[in-house]
Parts: sequence; C-alpha cells; structure tokens
Amino acid sequence: MVDNVITGFAVVFGDETVIAGEFRERIAAGAFTRTLKEKPDVVMLLDHDSGRVLGRTAASTLSVREDRVGLYFSLTVDPTTPEGRTALGTVSRQDVGGCSFGFRVRAEEWEDGGDRLPLRTITDLDLFELTLTAFPAYPTTTAAMRSTAETNSQAARRRIEAKQRARGIL
Repeated sequence: MVDNVITGFAVVFGDETVIAGEFRERIAAGAFTRTLKEKPDVVMLLDHDSGRVLGRTAASTLSVREDRVGLYFSLTVDPTTPEGRTALGTVSRQDVGGCSFGFRVRAEEWEDGGDRLPLRTITDLDLFELTLTAFPAYPTTTAAMRSTAETNSQAARRRIEAKQRARGIL
C-alpha cells in the first residue's frame, strides 16, 4: 500500500558527478555531521523552487540523517496541497526519482585531475535545502514512495556497495 511518505537518499557518499563541465565533485562521508548536529531547519522543495515547499524539519514533516550510504530523508507529504499532489503523483509514477540539495561549502579538498577534470571533495557543508527533481546533478540519488522505497533502498544499497567494492573502498 502506498501512503503519503516519500523516502530516499538525497546524497550518496563518494559518488562523483561533473559540475558545469568544469570539475568533478563528490561528497565525503561525514560531510553532514556538523550541520545536522546544529539542527538546521532544512526545507524540502520541488525543483529548488522556494515557492513550492513540501516539508521542513522544523515542522517535523521532513527528517534527515546520515548513514553509511549517504544522506537519507523521509518526507510526509500533504496531499491536500497542489505541490503535495504533484510530488506524490510524479514520484509514484517514477517521473521524478532523484534529489538535489542546497548547501554552502565549509571545507573542501581539491585533487589535480591530470588528464581528467579536477576533483573537489566536500568534507563539511551547511545544509539548508533538499529538492525532488527529475534532473539530479548526482544521478545515484533516489526518491520513492515509502511502500516501494524499502525495496528500492535495499537495491540501491547493493548497487552502491558493489561500486564501492569495485573501487576498493569496501
């Protein structure tokens, strides 16, 4: 049975993406530790649009936590709002299945890319926003309805762990 809860990973630690064709980027495990300890009011939006709020930690409609895979979220959506109906509809149909996040970098490390683009590893950041989006910068992010999210989350963890083993991380 599907209810009005969307869950997933807004960030998967260690996965790389290319930013604006200029550099590669990844988020290090533990990058959210400090900011989550400070308990910021994190807002969940649709496509980074601050006029389309779906939930927030201050209202207890959004929860976020770090685990060994990445930044996990659980969002209780209000199906009586236009944004809520849109989120529930597009995520349940899997038209939208990824996430992005708004942040400010506090600490980062850079590596020369050699014949590849330089690599930025973000080790500490201030988190202020998560967003559901059809075009995530990090394609390994996930968003799914809770009834299927458990299965999807386990499959995603297996894929992530296989990638990490292949890279010698696990």
